[in-house]
Amino acid sequence: MHILVVNPGGGSTRVALFDGEVEVHRAEVPAGAAATPAEDLAARLEAVRAAMDGWDLARLHAVVGRGGPIRPVRAGTWRVDDRLVADVLAGRVLAEHPSNLGAPLAAALAAGSGCPAFVVDPVSVDELEPAARITGLPELPRRSLFHALNVRSVARRHADALGRPLAELVLVVAHLGSGVSVALVSQGRVVDVNNSADEGPFSARRAGGLPAMALLDLVEADPACIPAFKRRMMSEAGLVAHLGTADLAKAEQRAKEGDGQAALVLDALALQVAKAVGALAAEARGRVDGILITGGMARSDRLVGDIAARVAWIAPVAGYPGEAEMEALATAAARVLDGEEPALDWP
Repeated sequence: MHILVVNPGGGSTRVALFDGEVEVHRAEVPAGAAATPAEDLAARLEAVRAAMDGWDLARLHAVVGRGGPIRPVRAGTWRVDDRLVADVLAGRVLAEHPSNLGAPLAAALAAGSGCPAFVVDPVSVDELEPAARITGLPELPRRSLFHALNVRSVARRHADALGRPLAELVLVVAHLGSGVSVALVSQGRVVDVNNSADEGPFSARRAGGLPAMALLDLVEADPACIPAFKRRMMSEAGLVAHLGTADLAKAEQRAKEGDGQAALVLDALALQVAKAVGALAAEARGRVDGILITGGMARSDRLVGDIAARVAWIAPVAGYPGEAEMEALATAAARVLDGEEPALDWP
């Protein structure tokens, strides 16, 4: 079973060819600046095709792309059709992000082979319980935007490791990446999760949740600063704001060498993640089968250990460091091709 995987990100596009579960080829090409989604698509498509020169693409069974913040949908593997591609290229999406191009890239690469194109667990997967949407202002409901692909992939891997169906488990999954998503996975559905763009723990570069009134006072003093402040909240906050580096390993080395500020900020990061885990455990009424810590920052023994020390009383803690997105995309497409689960038609 030959599956081509394409994963567009902010600075590059990754592409890989799988033969069954075995990765045969992988390449990563830089992404340039583009004025429109259509221009970005054309440039990425040309670069990806050049990178795949020499690959055996004659027997493709599917092409699968990463799904971005397109529109609220249920979790699963979605067929890419003309409507989905048109929505992305016309900007009819929840938020502009390069990952939205996963759908049109997959469609374009699949067209020459006559095979289906899919996207899997888009960032905008929305299965929140009704009560989880409510805030103190009716016009500002909570939105479900999170690292759905990795959160659900790790939950599935953990269920397989336990030899139990995911539908029987209640798990709290903390994705510690460029943003931090802490999700409650109950009977296979993510019924609550923080939107890492505007709430939850801070990360290496993101601000996470902030005191609302103080934030309003700040922007009221200089309304012209709003665009710059939004950029700061998304890419210049967290570790980089406090310590001048987004490199967790460097921050930990500074703490090890006696830098008290570095140690304090790292402790605060672990504390915020643990508090988010505890809140979801309360939502689950304490009946949690496991707490899973994943994402790039989960490679840190110190951070995982500090979080586990605070939450291990709730449920066993397991680490799944890194983000195996390419493998997760290929595996999801394979499940559909094998008939293990149905493909979903874009609404």
